[in-house]
Amino acid sequence: MVRLVLHYLILLGSGYVISTYGPNQRAQMTGDILLGGLFPIHFGISSKDENLAARPESTKCVRFNFRGFRWLQAMVFAIEEINNSSSLLPNITLGYRIFDTCNTVSKALEATLSFVAQNKIDSLNLDEFCNCTDHIPATIAVVGAAGSAVSTAVANLLSLFYIPQISYASSSRLLSNKNQYKSFMRTIPTDEHQATAMADVIEYFQWNWVIAVASDDDYGRPGIEKFEKEMEERDICIHLNELISQYFEDCEIKALVDRIENSTAKVIVVFASGPDIEPLIKEMVRRNITDRIWLASEAWASSSLIAKPEYLDVVEGTIGFVLKAGNIPGFREFLQQVQPKRGSHNEFVREFWEETFNCYLEDSPRLQESENGSDSFRPLCTSEEDITSVETPYLDHTHLRISYNVYVAVYSIAHALQDILSCTPGHGLFANNSCADIKKMEAWQVLKQLRHLNYTNSMGEKVHFDENADMEANYTIINWHRSAEDGSVAFREVGYYHMHARRGAKLLIDNTKMMWNAYSSEVPFSNCSEDCEPGTRKGIIDSMPTCCFECTECSDGEYSDHKDASICTKCPNNSWSSGNHTFCFLKEIEFLAWSEPFGIALAICAVLGVLLTAFVMGVFVRFRNTPIVKASNRELSYVLLLSLICCFSSSLIFIGEPQDWTCRLRQPAFGISFVLCISCILVKTNRVLLVFEAKIPTSIHRKWWGLNLQFLLVFLCTFVQVMICVVWLYNAPPSSYRNHDIDEIIFITCNEGSVMALGFLIGYTCLLAAICFFFAFKSRKLPENFTEAKFITFCMLIFFIVWISFIPAYFSTYGKFVSAVEAIAILASSYGMLACIFFNKVYIILFKPCRNTIEEVRCSTAAHAFRVAAKATLKHRTTVRKKSNSIGSTASTPSSSISLKTNSNDCDSASGRHRPRVSFGSGTVMLSLSFEESRRSSLM
Repeated sequence: MVRLVLHYLILLGSGYVISTYGPNQRAQMTGDILLGGLFPIHFGISSKDENLAARPESTKCVRFNFRGFRWLQAMVFAIEEINNSSSLLPNITLGYRIFDTCNTVSKALEATLSFVAQNKIDSLNLDEFCNCTDHIPATIAVVGAAGSAVSTAVANLLSLFYIPQISYASSSRLLSNKNQYKSFMRTIPTDEHQATAMADVIEYFQWNWVIAVASDDDYGRPGIEKFEKEMEERDICIHLNELISQYFEDCEIKALVDRIENSTAKVIVVFASGPDIEPLIKEMVRRNITDRIWLASEAWASSSLIAKPEYLDVVEGTIGFVLKAGNIPGFREFLQQVQPKRGSHNEFVREFWEETFNCYLEDSPRLQESENGSDSFRPLCTSEEDITSVETPYLDHTHLRISYNVYVAVYSIAHALQDILSCTPGHGLFANNSCADIKKMEAWQVLKQLRHLNYTNSMGEKVHFDENADMEANYTIINWHRSAEDGSVAFREVGYYHMHARRGAKLLIDNTKMMWNAYSSEVPFSNCSEDCEPGTRKGIIDSMPTCCFECTECSDGEYSDHKDASICTKCPNNSWSSGNHTFCFLKEIEFLAWSEPFGIALAICAVLGVLLTAFVMGVFVRFRNTPIVKASNRELSYVLLLSLICCFSSSLIFIGEPQDWTCRLRQPAFGISFVLCISCILVKTNRVLLVFEAKIPTSIHRKWWGLNLQFLLVFLCTFVQVMICVVWLYNAPPSSYRNHDIDEIIFITCNEGSVMALGFLIGYTCLLAAICFFFAFKSRKLPENFTEAKFITFCMLIFFIVWISFIPAYFSTYGKFVSAVEAIAILASSYGMLACIFFNKVYIILFKPCRNTIEEVRCSTAAHAFRVAAKATLKHRTTVRKKSNSIGSTASTPSSSISLKTNSNDCDSASGRHRPRVSFGSGTVMLSLSFEESRRSSLM
């Protein structure tokens, strides 16, 4: 008994649900299988201040939507076409129950409850309590809704009962979440791709400063969120990010327009429906803000609410994304056959007729409202008006996009039902590969079949749903033009967006077809800062977005060859930036070349030095038996002259383009040559000094300073320098080096490998020169025929001055001048040695032969001997006098004087003897020295 009462109450409640839930106005036709439909026949509802003083009444839908009515007609047309088909669902009739959502969630849910309630009645199985054969069959699938916000609410409810829902216009990416929306499917692509497409368009036109506006619902917020991410990846900035709704107050709309008007961004990206964006457009039309470019999502890209001639001054040039248009054969004729008298199954036809012809039908509830003064007066309709004589969006069948999606959705359900009908047991989709019974079919079974749907429609297109129950499609890009015929809005196709093409080939736009606001064909500028010209880069401005920048000139050695460069590119090492930093040119390569005046001058000096040295050597060889040549140790002089030729020649290696072999050769060549020169001078000078300072030249001296030992000492001194060079070349060999540090020039120089090794090489040379200077200074008063001490002293002073000046000059110069400085130092010191040591002798040999005789040599030698003796005697007498003074003797010591007379009269050239006189006190001592040729030769 309790069970019976319970079922009776449920039956009464369900009956109340059937009669109460769902809008009163609907399109309905019975059939074996029932499909539900949700369409925005009106744009919205009238706002009422509900104070709950009385029972709330159902809100009234306002502003008839002709496009929404056409979408409804597409569903009716598809169902009638299927019912008349002999191949698809034969002997099965499809019925429908279609409601108006009024583009609001509340109305959509009100209609959806009727679908759910009927399914609940069928699940109760009440046949044993009542005769339910006449009740309306359960709705096995729903086509709709249009807006994403509405579809989200509907999907939450339908998913509880696994009733499949196929939307034709809801593109929100949130609806792809199958964990939350289990039974939701759609024939329109997700906004995931549309947001990417919009960002690609902005990047294509090189805009980086935009305004983003989105509807405050589940369509606008996710769409603009994805768009923001895409913009961040492209370094494009959004100046304003605003939400909008058709229910905003006027003050909110005006505040939003104020922000847009004050913004420097000229591009406005809108993710919203037509009703939501309409208040914004109206306010901008009122203010005549015409310098903006609109980027429209598919929800309003072809909306009849916005695409009006009176709005065209503001929205002309709009770029919109629309779905690919489809073809529905026979649909045009079906639209034209609409008549109030034949619309018994479609209650919306009557309102459509009244809105189209601006009249009222008899017995119309709107006629009573007009008589009560709540609406403007309209005449009565005759029901015979010609629908083709009036232009409305209803008959705009040239680009069927949403209508085609409705058509595909209905056919998808029909093919799923056909698969159930034709299923063979053992090959089904259900448990144990069983098939569903078409007569006892439930909604969840249809949902299962839809997920595995795969068929080819009448246009030859493959139709299937992906893993997210979405249907893939491509976008067509349209541009809003003003029609030249009547001034209306014309949607002109200007490009395409292919979702699955490779990156860089997805977007295709024909710029020649584009028309911007005010009939301009030039792309508008929408950047935070002016483009940076080539040669500059974008510089960051503090506290400003990255899209706002200042143009900074590229640094020297960097360039940018295109506008709006983020960074300047560094020129290659062998290049340098031009004056305006727009390109790089090859640097000029410089080295101490043979062809340049400086190189020619150095080469001439070096060759002249070699020739002069060779000339001196020739003179010495020619007059090798003369006293001066013999007295200057001719064997060492020959070696010295050969080493000077090497010194002059080594300077030539510093001229020309440095190669690895020349870099490794030039420093050792110059170092060894100079050490050889100085070693010869050192040995020769020191030998004569020791001989003359010896009191009695013995055979030991003559043996010790024999010719072989002299050459041995020269070899040993030179060998040390050779070992320094060998160690240097082994551990850190010099090499050719291109110096890029100097602007606009590449200096080819030698990298010495080790500056320390070069220091050892020059330091050792200077050490030998210092020792040589010491001995030369000490022997400066010896007979100049033997040692040329004064000239060697000057030679070494010149050497020190040159090489001490060389060190700071070497480290303060760069490039080719390094080689030039060292070559000059080599030439200067070489010329100094050649001139100081040999030019005086060559002068005497060639121009003063009278001084190049044995008598002259004897005279000079004797004079030096007597000078030494006189100094020794004077020193002895001085010592004796000091001793006498210290004893204190009263005896006075006679004064004495010493005088040395070596005048020319005392030199008897005929006898070959010199008799210098040395006077000691009151007497005179006559001394005589005679040097035989053999004796002199031994000294030499």
